[in-house]
Amino acid sequence: MHRCFLIRNADVILTMDDGRQEIKGGDILVRDGVIEAVGQGLYDDDAQIVDGRGCLVTPGLINTHHHLYQTLTRAVPGAQDALLFGWLKTLYPIWAKFGPDHMRVSAMVGLAELALSGCSTTSDHLYLYPNGARLDDTIDAAKAIGLRLHATRGGMSIGESAGGLPPDSLVEREEDILNDCIRVIDAFHDPNPGAMIRVGVAPCSPFSVSRDLMRDAAILARDKGVMMHTHLAENDEDIAYSLEKFGCRPGQYAEDLGWTGPDVWHAHCVKLDVSEIELFAKTGTGVAHCPCSNCRLGSGVAPVRAMRDAGVNVGLGVDGSASNDIGNLVAEARMAMLLQRVTYGADKMSPREALEIATRGGAKVLGRDDIGQLAPGLRADIAIWDMSDVEASGSWDPAALLLAGPMVVKHLFVEGRHVVSDSWITTINMETTLASQARLLKGLMDG
Repeated sequence: MHRCFLIRNADVILTMDDGRQEIKGGDILVRDGVIEAVGQGLYDDDAQIVDGRGCLVTPGLINTHHHLYQTLTRAVPGAQDALLFGWLKTLYPIWAKFGPDHMRVSAMVGLAELALSGCSTTSDHLYLYPNGARLDDTIDAAKAIGLRLHATRGGMSIGESAGGLPPDSLVEREEDILNDCIRVIDAFHDPNPGAMIRVGVAPCSPFSVSRDLMRDAAILARDKGVMMHTHLAENDEDIAYSLEKFGCRPGQYAEDLGWTGPDVWHAHCVKLDVSEIELFAKTGTGVAHCPCSNCRLGSGVAPVRAMRDAGVNVGLGVDGSASNDIGNLVAEARMAMLLQRVTYGADKMSPREALEIATRGGAKVLGRDDIGQLAPGLRADIAIWDMSDVEASGSWDPAALLLAGPMVVKHLFVEGRHVVSDSWITTINMETTLASQARLLKGLMDG
């Protein structure tokens, strides 16, 4: 992309800035990957023009929870109708066959799918490393696609023989998990503004690692100055496990082991009670809300309205493609809005608030103050939505994208790079990538 470009004459720019400014007939000037100006009547002799007529412009959406490797295991028959623990037991043996190519190609397809849904930044939680797979495989995929990635080094250490859920072949020694966390942080983590790759520490869940690993991981993360992520309070089974094994609820377990604070975010939190919500609000602990996955696995509806009202930082996550089974973040935002409405009332979440959770909310959860809104000085992560086609036909309010609007973005810029153009990925050869995925999938199914 030209080093300087101007998005001109957008029908509406939904800035999500501190004043929640909405600009009709608006322009955005970008130079060297940074937003230089947002307003009307902007001009620059050097700028390449991007026509915004008929379009809504939003910040790039931010995905706070994913398992990109699962893009190869969508709609697996044995797991289609299972609850969380049964779902995992069905899929673990399949995932045990994965290697580096499976991880890299799955991530590329998953990242492309996210990009087409207007997502410019995603986290990824990789917690199993069979047959030589490494977090590096996912990071390589993100570099190829051009999305910002918060890659979290997960791990599982309690296998079936020790009373855990995963097969022993998928668990690692706790010392090895911590050492590899250090390796990938030192190799890839960028703490600077505009970072394309950041690395976090992310033991998989309370039922797949020990208390010692959770505590040691928190100490390591804070020593390295990186964020921490895990699953928490996902469903009733999760709560029962915590009460039986730890003698307390998940929120207390997290607090006891150092897993609360502004450098921590937990996935799901469907079953948080009032005291846990207050704890998260008081400590600045973030939540990745994954509504489609929670519906798919029958886990329940997370109390997002109560969380937001209490001041909890909430972002959105599509979760893994084996439990969603898609990775469309704008569709996820729509589902988040609808579930809060059906649970608490139609006036309890507006389309603008749900989109705010998907942008500013996600940035806050991931500890970013350089993305999530369209304002001068912030990074040029910009989604442009074509509101002139059939999905938005008849809409009175283009900014109400989640009520009437496209599910695929027209243009997506990340750090000013044109990643999606006319609803097509520009950075990789998608036909070749999908052919590679089909070959790998056939090998898994035949094997």
